[in-house]
Amino acid sequence: MNEDLPAPMAELADDFNALEPKDRLQLLLELSDELPPLPQRYADEPGKLEQVHECQSPLFLAVEVDDQERVRLFFQAPPEAPTTRGFAGILHAGLDGQPARAVLDVPDDAAWRFGLAEAVSPLRMRGMLAMLSRIKRQVRERTSGMPVPDHTGEVREHL
Repeated sequence: MNEDLPAPMAELADDFNALEPKDRLQLLLELSDELPPLPQRYADEPGKLEQVHECQSPLFLAVEVDDQERVRLFFQAPPEAPTTRGFAGILHAGLDGQPARAVLDVPDDAAWRFGLAEAVSPLRMRGMLAMLSRIKRQVRERTSGMPVPDHTGEVREHL
């Protein structure tokens, strides 16, 4: 079911789906607590972060693509927003360090694959969908016109 997701994200989706809905919220809370803090370069210049307005709680993100075409994700959300932080934690754990092509190939319905729609409101799910959309847009912007290897390491046409 999740073969079209990067391996870390697919494993996380499987972990969520192996749990009862109430236990999925606990795992989401754990991911919220594990979200790494912003690097100093973003903490000092918050204008470099993009706000995801669709999230119910304030969430800001930054996307970098390094010289090896690996994606780096950075999020900022207040501790009192555990659901938003948890969604960011899923995306960070599932996509950070992945090849740009693998991130771009993540299906737009990926947010629904964690079984969280049974546990959180549709409005909150919309926030996670928006986060993924923004990440993919920023990756596209940072790799525009450059060949990007796919998940097998082969280079596809320019994005």
